[in-house]
Amino acid sequence: MSTSKGERRRQQLVAAAAALLRAGGFDAVRHRAVAERAGLPLASTTYYFASLDDLVTAAAERTSRDELDEGRAQLAQLAETRAARPELVELVLDQLLGPESRTGGLDAVLLRYERLVGAGRRPYLAPLMRELRAELDALLAEILRRSGHPMPPEAIRDLVSLVDGAVISALIEADPDPRTAARDALLRLL
Repeated sequence: MSTSKGERRRQQLVAAAAALLRAGGFDAVRHRAVAERAGLPLASTTYYFASLDDLVTAAAERTSRDELDEGRAQLAQLAETRAARPELVELVLDQLLGPESRTGGLDAVLLRYERLVGAGRRPYLAPLMRELRAELDALLAEILRRSGHPMPPEAIRDLVSLVDGAVISALIEADPDPRTAARDALLRLL
């Protein structure tokens, strides 16, 4: 059983790894970088995590769960204020492109998609990504239901594919604002 100090240190490492993952992708999550960012000795990363894969998994889970929690909180806040359709569309885009894509432009979207593709290159993340995808789909379903556009699960998958396709096309064309391309495609669908 871990001590409160031990659990605090482990959470510091997870938070540091998650911050590195958000800022630089999977390649940024290294034992030394995580320890330095957490302000802990290098040996602490191998003490609390059996492998780099375990540390990366913890970072991916923390990052994704934080983003889902933020989306749920935004949805609750919008529900209280009876949000208009454009605000709910922006919330869908936040879930798919990341909230930092509102101001980060091309670089923020590139980093988000690199992280998504990078997860596919790490088979040890597959069970976690399937679990998180189900939670994301449920959140998207609730956002769409509240916006007056309820959709069955297969339609939500199609919606995600449409947005992803619009983003990839914008990235190929070096569009400085792929979020606008995604928004336009989403609004045409809805």
